[in-house]
Amino acid sequence: MEDSRVWAFEESLWTADADHYREAIDAECLMVVPTAPYVLGGTEAIEAVIHTPRWTKVEMSDRRVTRPQEGLIVVAYHVTASKAEAGEYKAWCTSTYRRVEHEVWTVVQHQQTPPIAIGE
Repeated sequence: MEDSRVWAFEESLWTADADHYREAIDAECLMVVPTAPYVLGGTEAIEAVIHTPRWTKVEMSDRRVTRPQEGLIVVAYHVTASKAEAGEYKAWCTSTYRRVEHEVWTVVQHQQTPPIAIGE
């Protein structure tokens, strides 16, 4: 998957509807998020997300992509996202995708770390 498609896919995870999220998140996915219960498995993550409003604005910076082996993509970036219900959210994130078949990728890992130091 080329970089432009990688970033479009990653942004869609913040903004798309629940059906897209169900397709994009692998059943074996593990996520770490900054709110309890902090560690979520694939089904838990999907259920948590489909019951919350989606982000309406997403900006990603300091974007990096690596491909450690065939069929595996790892991304890291800083996100600033907003929605009316929550205001602005900032975090450092990573996601790992695996190819499950030609042109079909799923997320097997995602992590979000909000700024820890004052002023970040």
